[in-house]
Amino acid sequence: MSALIVNGMSIAIDQEGFLVDLDEWTEPVAEALAQAEGLNLEAEHWEILWLLREFYREFQLSPATRPLIKYTALKLGPEKGNSMHLNRLFKGTPAKLAAKLAGLPKPSNCI
Repeated sequence: MSALIVNGMSIAIDQEGFLVDLDEWTEPVAEALAQAEGLNLEAEHWEILWLLREFYREFQLSPATRPLIKYTALKLGPEKGNSMHLNRLFKGTPAKLAAKLAGLPKPSNCI
């Protein structure tokens, strides 16, 4: 297990960079996780991260790519709920990377 230092606090992460304690997620933690992935979070990213957290509250799981696309289309419209848009934002692995940045568990079907 590793740690991410955010604002002087040590945040435990697993070997793949997912939070060990989901309750430790904050926006600065998301920024630090994104920076570790070489990603600068913009408004479009935040929109998806907050949507993912809503999905998790509703269903108690992190969605795979297809449910993520469908949920995004339902909540934000088809121009944002499509694989091209999500792949562009999250380096071709939207379900896995977005879940990590949103402080959620790795989707169960991601390797």
